[in-house]
Amino acid sequence: MPKVDIVDLNNQTVGAMDLADSVFAAPVNEALLYEAVRNLQAGLHRGTHKTKPRGEVSGAGKKLWKQKGTGRARMGSIRSPIWRHGGTVHGPVVRSYAYKLPKKMMLGALRSALSAKLQAGELKVVNAFTFGDHKSKTVRAALNRLEAPRKVLLVEIGENRNLALGARNLDGVTLVATREVNVYQLLGHDRVLVSQQAAAKLSEALA
Repeated sequence: MPKVDIVDLNNQTVGAMDLADSVFAAPVNEALLYEAVRNLQAGLHRGTHKTKPRGEVSGAGKKLWKQKGTGRARMGSIRSPIWRHGGTVHGPVVRSYAYKLPKKMMLGALRSALSAKLQAGELKVVNAFTFGDHKSKTVRAALNRLEAPRKVLLVEIGENRNLALGARNLDGVTLVATREVNVYQLLGHDRVLVSQQAAAKLSEALA
């Protein structure tokens, strides 16, 4: 069972806690991480592309000339795909790229991502994100002391108004609840700061 230090907002060690082996010391499955990230990115793909088939382009449906006797190729509509300004054949249409990944795969990918972050020294447990005000400079100063100056993912167990207001205008800082954390966010940030309560909740929920 991995044992990690608990630090305060001044980056001073104030205790230690044990984390679940199955969550924070799981084997890192890179193939599973790839599938989870691919699934999450597919859900973000808007899929608003659209071309018009021959039934949607403007133009009359009248036959342009008679079928025989003109010496020209037969033609039934000005909206034919082989004509300029005609319809598009087999073009893209509005659709969703999202697909469902099995729950066991998503949970396994979360365990792999959390374990990889802990092994790389990029995950830190903070006793509490308690701030006296909701100013961005207060949160920024605390993150600097915690050695998290760049892209940072903050994981909190519940609503924290001062943290939410103070972090929302900081570039590269993302605040997420434990129930909403995903693999794409974990791997997309340089540092992951987890409150002590959130770490305990993740250990319990993913074990």
